[in-house]
Amino acid sequence: MTKKINRCTWCGEDPLYVKYHDEEWGVPVHDDKQLFAKLCLDGAQAGLSWITILRKSENYWKAFDNFDPYKIAKYDDKKIAELLNNPGIVRNKLKVNAFIQNAKAYIKIKEEIGSFDNYLWQFVDYKPINNNHENLKQLPATSLQSDAMSKDLKKRGFKFVGSTICYAFMQAVGMVNDHFVDCFRYKEILKLQKAKKSNS
Repeated sequence: MTKKINRCTWCGEDPLYVKYHDEEWGVPVHDDKQLFAKLCLDGAQAGLSWITILRKSENYWKAFDNFDPYKIAKYDDKKIAELLNNPGIVRNKLKVNAFIQNAKAYIKIKEEIGSFDNYLWQFVDYKPINNNHENLKQLPATSLQSDAMSKDLKKRGFKFVGSTICYAFMQAVGMVNDHFVDCFRYKEILKLQKAKKSNS
């Protein structure tokens, strides 16, 4: 008899969603380009479910030049029209334009601060927040930290970065460990955090 693995209930049984939960969600990310990509993709989720974006994730990476902000910032009307005809992504003009605007804002942060990673992680004081939630009802949609991040990102020209999107982003990139305490990944994420700390 196989032992049942306890997981957060939100990922259901979809293999793609389970893989994302088991391997990516909550793992601390410190790579500038990965953080930029994840922030854009969380913005693309607005009004949709995350699984919709997850299923289109590979298409997004191809369509947006592997999320190279310096290339995206130079997209012209021809490229925008091409993207809006691409069935592999969410064909929403506001969201496509947001990626371009976000790329320009990202470049400014890189020029000013030198690291998108340092800029974003300052909102959690450069260390992950470990919560102790037991079920979906306890999971917050926003936090004081996501409010602050959202406010500052908007001030810097980013689009689709409301507090709810910022909180989902923080959960995804490991700024917040919101795995349920009985989920097998909760303790694994704690170990990853410690390993990261000892290597830094």
